[in-house]
Amino acid sequence: MTTAPAQPTTRAQLIPAIVTALSEVLGQELTDVTEDTRLFDDLQLDSTSVLSLLLALEDGLGLEVDPESLEHHHLESVGSLAGYVAEAR
Repeated sequence: MTTAPAQPTTRAQLIPAIVTALSEVLGQELTDVTEDTRLFDDLQLDSTSVLSLLLALEDGLGLEVDPESLEHHHLESVGSLAGYVAEAR
């Protein structure tokens, strides 16, 4: 019997999934991204790339992001986004 891989549920487990989604959105491999990496200042995301990132996370993690509950501080860094996703699951 084959089981599906466990979905990441903690903030630390979500970091690699967010980095993968960021790599897809930005079209480049990101090797030095940490939870302290700032999405706007360090990676130069804009509103369009944030939407693409959220869609990639929804697809990759099988979750729905409620735009009404998403606040600017959730998008300050990879870690703050991971915290938001962990709570939203």
